[in-house]
Amino acid sequence: MLTELAWLVVSVMLAGVVTGILAGLFGIGGGAVIVPVLFEVFRVLAVPESVRMQLCIGTSLAIIIPTAIRSYREHKRRNLVLADVLRRWTLPSMAGVAVGSGLAAVAPPNVFQAAFVLIACLIAAKLLFGRDSWTFGGELPGTAAMNAYGFAIGLGSSLMGISGGSLVTMTLTLYGKSIHSSVATAAGLGVPITLVGTIGYVLAGLPHRAELPPLSLGFVSIIGVILIAPLSSWIAPVGARLAHRMPKRRLEIAFGVFLLVVASRFLVALAAKI
Repeated sequence: MLTELAWLVVSVMLAGVVTGILAGLFGIGGGAVIVPVLFEVFRVLAVPESVRMQLCIGTSLAIIIPTAIRSYREHKRRNLVLADVLRRWTLPSMAGVAVGSGLAAVAPPNVFQAAFVLIACLIAAKLLFGRDSWTFGGELPGTAAMNAYGFAIGLGSSLMGISGGSLVTMTLTLYGKSIHSSVATAAGLGVPITLVGTIGYVLAGLPHRAELPPLSLGFVSIIGVILIAPLSSWIAPVGARLAHRMPKRRLEIAFGVFLLVVASRFLVALAAKI
């Protein structure tokens, strides 16, 4: 027990360092980095495959909570949040998160790996090939479409372990909203998504306690949250200094390629089970 716990602590600390560097380099702190790093850590630690992906996602959502709250408060102070969009998307996104969390209790890990591959490839495609001229229109759609968008963003976030920032920003910019307002609104929506998602993954993982590593609360690794969140924040400036030496377009390409590499890793895992 003590040996297993020691290896978990050391491995998670290394994951925090890697996460911090990548997050600082690419300017993000979400599950797109945390989930694949934790997946490899939990694989080395022989966490059963049946719960490994869910544990990564739940832990990622919990880690992101402080960042989401801090980011939202800062954007709100600057009056950049689109309050009407946030109001219209909050409940549908929470419903989507609840459905995703519920799937964590019963669905096989293939579902979550497939969702990660699909969403990561979608974001990567926008980063690598997107143009400012790509729009669906200058005005946001009606109530039914907005509810559908909100639900899809919440569901996708809870299946991938992200706060929804990339999905919200991509959607809003396609409707002509400024990147600054889109990012700010994404930060606001990230608060209910990560809070509801964390609670959902804790509850979903309770029946699987016997398969989970030490100090896990449902599908949330307490050690992962305690160590990765502060450690990655401390290390992130190293990645940020590297980022300042690279043009914005090169960073977008680098992150897009990173997402494709991670998606390929999960795709290989999926193919091996066929």
